[in-house]
Amino acid sequence: MPDLRTYLRGTWALQRRLTDRASGTVGTFTGTVAFTDTPDGGLLQRESGTMRWGSHEGPAAREYVWSQTDEPSAMEVSFPDGRPFHRADLGTGSAGAAHWCSPDDYRVTYEALGPDSLRWVWDVHGPAKDLLLESELHRR
Repeated sequence: MPDLRTYLRGTWALQRRLTDRASGTVGTFTGTVAFTDTPDGGLLQRESGTMRWGSHEGPAAREYVWSQTDEPSAMEVSFPDGRPFHRADLGTGSAGAAHWCSPDDYRVTYEALGPDSLRWVWDVHGPAKDLLLESELHRR
């Protein structure tokens, strides 16, 4: 992955499977994720779609900001308010990263499956959460 920003930019169809390992609840998120240019040369990630979780079904959305680093294969991911989240470096086509959100530990694995297909998996462990969030993206 020589240039992560170029790879991500655009609109992707998104399918996510959510599993709460503690309760056994399984849900889905179906929608889109758009990576659009920011004025500083980064990307704004906007997800929107429908969440099905237990008895809940309704609209859901979230955003992250991806900032360019000195390495074209890597970007820093932040929350919309500027707090750091993690670094994603897909120089080899796959990468792992971690984020501590007290009291839980978030670990992600990214895998570029091809020029128009991306997968990421969040594994969340701790006293408050025990989740597996599996996302498949396909370029539109």
